[in-house]
Formats: sequence, structure tokens, C-alpha cells
Amino acid sequence: MSLLDTLAGSARGGTLYGIGVGPGDVRYLTLRAAGLVCSVDVVAFFAKKGRSGNARRIVGPLLGPGREELRLEYPVTDEIPASSADYQQQIGAFYRESADRLAGLLRGNRSVGLLAEGDPFFYGSFMHMWRRLSADFPVEVVPGVTGMSGCWTRAKTPITWGDDMLAVLPGTLAENQLVERLKITDAAVIMKVGRNLEKVRRAVETAGLLSRAVYVERGTMQEERILPLSDCRPGPGAYFAMVLIPGQGRQI
Repeated sequence: MSLLDTLAGSARGGTLYGIGVGPGDVRYLTLRAAGLVCSVDVVAFFAKKGRSGNARRIVGPLLGPGREELRLEYPVTDEIPASSADYQQQIGAFYRESADRLAGLLRGNRSVGLLAEGDPFFYGSFMHMWRRLSADFPVEVVPGVTGMSGCWTRAKTPITWGDDMLAVLPGTLAENQLVERLKITDAAVIMKVGRNLEKVRRAVETAGLLSRAVYVERGTMQEERILPLSDCRPGPGAYFAMVLIPGQGRQI
């Protein structure tokens, strides 16, 4: 066993691991995350219908043949508003069913690694499993490099200086709410841009911040795209996209 293997550690039976796999490039996995991906009995991951699953794609180079996998396929993602009763009903039933499937494996003393893009406790579906299972089973959460830190690094955009305040805002907020929040912060990261791109751009422009705003699509991934928000074409953005507005605080 190498020193890296010793540092990474291995998995314990009957334990659920929430594994943060970082923003997109497998090289940004932590030692612990990589060690668990290689040692858990079952690798579980969420995926959109018809897609392979981004978290699964990230760790693909670490998965050899014959590994047991559990695909948890969302019944709906961004096709309908998250605030609608239909969405809440479908996704709630899906999370309950997914938790039951994971619990069955854990009761059988299997170790399960549930992959999460970025960090498991930051806008992650893993949190819904943690809430349902952590009272009954051992759970270890492995932090990961967040998508936003991967994006501002790749964009060569220091996000906060000195005493800058940073706001992390979901692009699903109403346009007037986005404007209000943007006006009272020094720096901002707007997540969940996707279908909300045009609304986000209008809000950023209304707040007087368009000249500083950077659009990052699929940050750290092969299809990465970085450009000023002002240069974005009309229409929706990519599912994995965010807008960065760097602070302008104390620079010595």
C-alpha cells in the first residue's frame, strides 16, 4: 500500500459516504474522495434522464470494470419550476424512494459512496439523503472543491479582496430579488443560471454590475467556456453555468 493509499483510507461496511467530487476535473478530487471512490462496495450517483450523470463522468477514470453502481435517475430537473406542486410531489417521492434503496444496501452491510458534484453540503441532492438516513446509519461527508471556486480559478478572477462581502445567489430568484441582493453586496456568485440566463443578465445590468460580470460554463470540464456576461447571446445558458461578479475591495 502506497503512502497516498494510507492517507486516503478505505471504506467501512454499512456506511454511507457523501463524496464531493469537485467541479468537473477528476484531478481536483481530494485524496479521501479518490480513496473512497476506489474502495466502496457500491458507487451511487444522481443523473438526469438520458444522461450519464456528471458526477459519474468525473470519477470515470477511477472506476475499473466490474464495479457495482447504483444510478438514481431524477424524474424531473429544470423542465418545470421547482416551486410548482407537481415538481415538489415528483421530486419528494423520488428522494424517498432513493433513500429506501440506499438503506437496503446499508442494512446489508454494504459501503455506499454517493457522488456529489462540488461539495455535498452546497446545493447538493446528497443533503436530502443525509437528512433521511443520518439518524439510522453511519454517514461520512467528504468535502469537495466547490463549482464556484473551480470557476473563478479557471476564469482567473479573484473573487473577494480585503473586507469584501460575498453573496451566493440562486438564479431562480425573482428578478427584483436578484437586483436587490446584488446592490447590497461587494461580490457575487450566481448559481443555477441555465434557463435563467436572460433574467440574470437583466438583473446584473440593472444593478450596474454588467461590466464586471463573467459567465462561466462547465468550468474545469473539457467543454469549458468563459466570457464576459455582456457577450452572451440571447437564450438559455448551459445547465452547469454560473455568473461571477468579483469584488473590488482592498488591494495592496
